[in-house]
Amino acid sequence: MMRRISRRWLLAQSAALAAAAQGQKPSAPPQTQPPPEEAGQTIRVDVDLVNLYFSVRDKKGGYVSTLTKDDLEVFEDGKRQELKVFSRETDQSITVGLLIDVSRSQESLLEDERRASFRFLSQVLRKKDLAFIISFGADTELLQDLTNSLPLLQQGLGQLRLNAGAGSGPTPPTVPIPTGMRGTVLYEAVWLASQDVLRKEVGRKALVIITDGVDVGSRIKIDKAIEEAQRSDAIIYSILFEDPRYTSWQYGGFSGEGPMRRMAEETGGRVFRVDRRNSLDDIYKVIQEELRTQYAAAYTPTNPAKDGTFRRIEIRARNRDFKVQVRKGYYAPKDSA
Repeated sequence: MMRRISRRWLLAQSAALAAAAQGQKPSAPPQTQPPPEEAGQTIRVDVDLVNLYFSVRDKKGGYVSTLTKDDLEVFEDGKRQELKVFSRETDQSITVGLLIDVSRSQESLLEDERRASFRFLSQVLRKKDLAFIISFGADTELLQDLTNSLPLLQQGLGQLRLNAGAGSGPTPPTVPIPTGMRGTVLYEAVWLASQDVLRKEVGRKALVIITDGVDVGSRIKIDKAIEEAQRSDAIIYSILFEDPRYTSWQYGGFSGEGPMRRMAEETGGRVFRVDRRNSLDDIYKVIQEELRTQYAAAYTPTNPAKDGTFRRIEIRARNRDFKVQVRKGYYAPKDSA
């Protein structure tokens, strides 16, 4: 059954959305999660661990999968941290959220997105993995809640349909729209997926967003969308898929790449563009490979304060030819006392 996160659901969530839009922080559980299971052995550690999932590439762009923890240095706010957990993650469960733009500018691309997305889910999901599907246009719909069932996911993708607002044609993002009119609520979709779905999950979590990167009418700003993704420990993979009829001259040359790159890089993900050299299927294959070629690490921060502040994270490879792709930081849990 399709569960709508549309007007009725948003009314129920209006208090949280209003608080986020006004810059208030909604209540949240600590950002640290239980550590991964490795080779059938349960690792028991304290709840103050900061968990990281990251990938490492060489200077040619190939994935490096043979590192040990001695090959890496981890810093929080410039201070070195000692890794307590380290492993290469190939079998750790993954929760994947597909966020698909169904606004007017994506109308001619929906069938390609539907087919390629199902192939991706068919190939990436294993027995312990879960996926969900959200579409966003003038509002946001959860087409399929968390499941491991490919038939249900295929059914959810079959529900993709145009959901246009703010007039019948594209609205340049640099032009204010009338109050109450919404066109592409991209940031709101990221916020809702992170807050309503991923916060409850543990382990590796990824959001794959297919869009032209244009947001029109979200009540949530990009900063809040990124913050909520960071609080849910989600990695964002941004796929720019554009219909030239709705970009270039009609948007005055606007590109959504900047905001999409920011969301990806702040959460440890990557941004891709569908073009003549890279099909949507090609990009999905790269994301699938990366999700299966990650490292897991965890440390207890030397700063024990539970003050809710943002802590910057940096992982450096001792081999300077290697580039580490990891989220920019995390929000420390806040002591309620």
